[in-house]
Amino acid sequence: MSIADNIQRVHERIATACARSGRDASEVTLVAVTKQQSVAAALAAVAAGLQHLGENRVEEAAVKIPPVDAAAAQPLTWHMVGHIQSRKARQVAPLFDIVQSIDSLRLAKRLSRLGHERERDLPALLQINVSGEASKYGLSGYHWHRDAAVHQRLWQEISAIMALPGLEVRGLMTMAPFGAEERVIRRVFADMYALRESLDVRLPVLSMGMTDDFPIAIEEGATMIRVGRAIFGERNK
Repeated sequence: MSIADNIQRVHERIATACARSGRDASEVTLVAVTKQQSVAAALAAVAAGLQHLGENRVEEAAVKIPPVDAAAAQPLTWHMVGHIQSRKARQVAPLFDIVQSIDSLRLAKRLSRLGHERERDLPALLQINVSGEASKYGLSGYHWHRDAAVHQRLWQEISAIMALPGLEVRGLMTMAPFGAEERVIRRVFADMYALRESLDVRLPVLSMGMTDDFPIAIEEGATMIRVGRAIFGERNK
């Protein structure tokens, strides 16, 4: 199947998941993750109607984004969806329109300073680790609903980041455990949604769900999904 065909199938699955949960498909933004995909593949996704593209490595993005932007017939929105090393933070703001992976107060402060220097606020999502996996980045939110101290500490970190100049915090992002049972994945997404609703601030964007689990994420309240393999097939090595 072509990339356009794959995108159509993803849209159909989005619509089905929304119908199951009583939502409108227009509430969900699809971000095509072009990690390890060619410029031609990214442009094929754009030609099929996608405006939001994601990358997870600064080095690859620096090579790919300029030619894709130059060839696209419309302005694109580029999302940084991967972990950002502090030493590479300076390269992020010129390349990306939104950063989904602010996973520490330290990184937030670094991006804040850079955004302040550029005199342009950088739209951002805060990555929360609600699954408790040691392999995942993010502000610690494991068992936030069972442990008041965890919830309080997390809220203090979120509040501190939101108070920084140069950043425009729009929402939260998380990832479920890879290959886990549906009930485990659903619990992680449900906990994330409940966390957002518990905060004393309105954060409209909830980014969760990838190729293997985005229908579940939508059913549990995701407003944004990050899909690579279901659109482009297996990544080029």
